[in-house]
Amino acid sequence: MDATTRIPAGKKRVLFLCIGNSCRSQMAQGFARRYGDDVINCESAGLAPAPIVQPLTKKVMQDKNISIDDQHPKDVGDIPIREFDLIINMSGAKLPERLNVPVREWPIEDPIGRPEEVYVTVRDQIEMAVMQLILELRRDAKRRQPPARRPRNAPAAVSPKIP
Repeated sequence: MDATTRIPAGKKRVLFLCIGNSCRSQMAQGFARRYGDDVINCESAGLAPAPIVQPLTKKVMQDKNISIDDQHPKDVGDIPIREFDLIINMSGAKLPERLNVPVREWPIEDPIGRPEEVYVTVRDQIEMAVMQLILELRRDAKRRQPPARRPRNAPAAVSPKIP
């Protein structure tokens, strides 16, 4: 996301952050893009980016029919952080308060170097956390919408009388 990227009204700009941008944040970005495209415009980055997205990360996401083949590790230093509305931090590291962007901590285990079962567990935890975030953003977006106005000649809704 750069300065020329236009974010549709109502979408929140979310940065998913972890250490290597090779596992957790890539999974979160994949889920957010698949399930929350109506309310989230997201990126992912790492504090010390790995050279590749881990093959097991791609595999366990593909098992959910989500391809992240177009995603690649990015350095948080190359990301314009202040353009985001929210940072989801899965790195375990304390981020500087001077960011002036709200930060949420998601304490999710780093699966790097672990067996596939750990990747699956982490993937499922991230999926649930992303879904909760999406539902929250949808509720917030709905609250911000003005109430629907009925046409002048439309009758008011009548509730059925219950004996």
